[in-house]
Amino acid sequence: MDGGEDFGPWLSRQLKRARKTQTELAESVGVTRAAVSAWITGRATPRDETIRKIADALGTDLGTIHSRTTDTLVGRPVTWCHRPAYADGGRDFGNAAAFAFEADVGVLAREATQNSLDERLTENGQPVRVRYTLEELTGENLARFREAIQWDELFPHYEAAAAQDQKVGRVIAAGLHEMYTRDRLVLLRVDDYNASGLTGDDYDTGRFAAVVRRQLDSHKSASSAGGSYGLGKATLWATSRLGLVIINSTLSEPHEGRTERRLIGRLDLPWRKVDGKPWAGPAWFGQPDPDVGDEDVARSWWAGEETVERLHLTRESNEPGTSFLIVGAHDVASLADPASAEGDGSEDDDSVHRMHKRLVQALERNFWAAMTTGGNRQPLLEASVRTLRNGMEIVEEERVDPRATQPSRTRALQAFLEGATVERLTESGQVAMTTVPLNVPGREGRRSGGEHRAVLLVTKADDEDALPHNTVAMMRGNRMTVRAKLVPNLGLGTDPFQAVLLAGRAAGDDAPFADEAEAFLRASEPPEHDKWGQTEELRMQYSPSAYRRIGHLAREANNAVRELVAVPKEKQRGGTERLRKRLAVGGNRPARPSATAGLPVLDELDAQVGADGAWRVTAEVKVPRGGEAWHLVPVAKLDVRSGPRPVVAWLELAAIHNCELVDGVLHFTPGARTAVFSGVTDVSSHPVRAALTGLVVELRTNKGDKA
Repeated sequence: MDGGEDFGPWLSRQLKRARKTQTELAESVGVTRAAVSAWITGRATPRDETIRKIADALGTDLGTIHSRTTDTLVGRPVTWCHRPAYADGGRDFGNAAAFAFEADVGVLAREATQNSLDERLTENGQPVRVRYTLEELTGENLARFREAIQWDELFPHYEAAAAQDQKVGRVIAAGLHEMYTRDRLVLLRVDDYNASGLTGDDYDTGRFAAVVRRQLDSHKSASSAGGSYGLGKATLWATSRLGLVIINSTLSEPHEGRTERRLIGRLDLPWRKVDGKPWAGPAWFGQPDPDVGDEDVARSWWAGEETVERLHLTRESNEPGTSFLIVGAHDVASLADPASAEGDGSEDDDSVHRMHKRLVQALERNFWAAMTTGGNRQPLLEASVRTLRNGMEIVEEERVDPRATQPSRTRALQAFLEGATVERLTESGQVAMTTVPLNVPGREGRRSGGEHRAVLLVTKADDEDALPHNTVAMMRGNRMTVRAKLVPNLGLGTDPFQAVLLAGRAAGDDAPFADEAEAFLRASEPPEHDKWGQTEELRMQYSPSAYRRIGHLAREANNAVRELVAVPKEKQRGGTERLRKRLAVGGNRPARPSATAGLPVLDELDAQVGADGAWRVTAEVKVPRGGEAWHLVPVAKLDVRSGPRPVVAWLELAAIHNCELVDGVLHFTPGARTAVFSGVTDVSSHPVRAALTGLVVELRTNKGDKA
């Protein structure tokens, strides 16, 4: 039998929609129940004359049964199902996850594109393609779209929500006012191709349920994934003034025997009363599920091409991926951007022209590395933005090209991918490469996760760079820029440069301990994924002091950059002499630094609570020139929530590198610049269990002064 979906799963779903049993269908068609069971399990197929009877029983035509590309119209139609209010009287006045981010299309582009990167299908080696489409609807086009989303059924809920004097209610009221007074609605669609799609059951664990049903569920399995909190998807709803997103997904693996045009809508509103009945907040646009008791619960449905077109969700191909349609998109954060205020003043905060520009800029800024290719490697990402008005293109589709705005960084990464780097910069256009250490801390009782060598790239800055010079852009496996920081303390006369730090899997397939570094850095990122530092996740998985390894990585990277861009001494002398002739230097000569300026300092501390309840630490000490003459005493204190920090005794102290311990006093090897020692605290001296505290280690002189 020809058709899109296998006959058995299709027939089973139609019976559920019609609320018919296999026995009832058998009686209507004039066959045994065993025959119907055989059709559904795929052990047999009905004859042509039987198919006509099945069509009559289901109230459909022969074409629908033969094609099986859509469901029959039997049963309950697609509609909105609202979640009833909580029986205990609890009220939610908005989705808390949405408040983690600004209503900013730049933030949306970062979070949504990161999710697409995480869902890229890697088997074919092709990039994930992401396209942002802004569309302004007015007049008849707006009226037809409202009819398609069953606006008349939704309006009483919007009216009740907008009447409430709280934040979400005011945002909704502004969205309704905009649409009705200006007869205008902005749609923002995010499409990705060569991605997984929303696979899995409507309710069980899987991609679909993680996005549509659940909060704080990231469902990310790869350690190189950007997302880890499950908050990023909330930016889709946060960008909608109406709290409404409709989804069309093409699946990379079949569900119910089908892959194309799986649709669902989700509405996030605050608690409200409509016609005297209270509602909890969210609602879903779908097929009422006949298997869920008395309450109306909407599940996804397989839509026809006409329905998808009316909802402005037609995809350009049958390639796997998902389309998210944000209804009533706005960009409040752009009002704080001075650059976006330039012009004739006629554009408001929801100008599609302004939003188009900001989307392109956000994609360039955050994903230039993912869009860079080199050697025989494809880019990880291709991205574009286009803008329409009532179906007509008003801003031509713009493919984001990082080479236009970030030529220096792009050149650096391309040289690395092609194996065309050098050790030192001797001429313009070259890219210097070195590695810097990241000592990954151990987890699950292991003392060390290994020394990872992150890749550092440096090249001369081009005048076309649309970003500050003398910065280090840092990233890991998914190649999204996590942070970009200026390099401090550069020498006089340093030429402008750009630097790139590739850590984790971004450092290459043969980088040592890449997976361990990837997991460590991922745990150090906040929900915005815009920095590496202390997080609760890092503290729980590793140790309270693990974040210091990141600071050490940054310092090592800055030191390596300064070395690579250092001005030759002969050039320095010439420059200094020219500067001396232009400046008059007077006054007293500066005093020499005091002896305390040469004290060794504690630079790194790895501390974990052992099975016996003792703190086990490994400490690295930075020894300045002349500092080896100092003799210092390590002191351990418990970091309690209130009151003074109690000092605890050492059960064991051991010298590991460039030092020795004499009666508990550290003596440093002459000429050493770093030293390492370890220690175990005496549990009997702990006034509080170590698991309830942090640990502070100080270095003191024999006189009791802090080093």
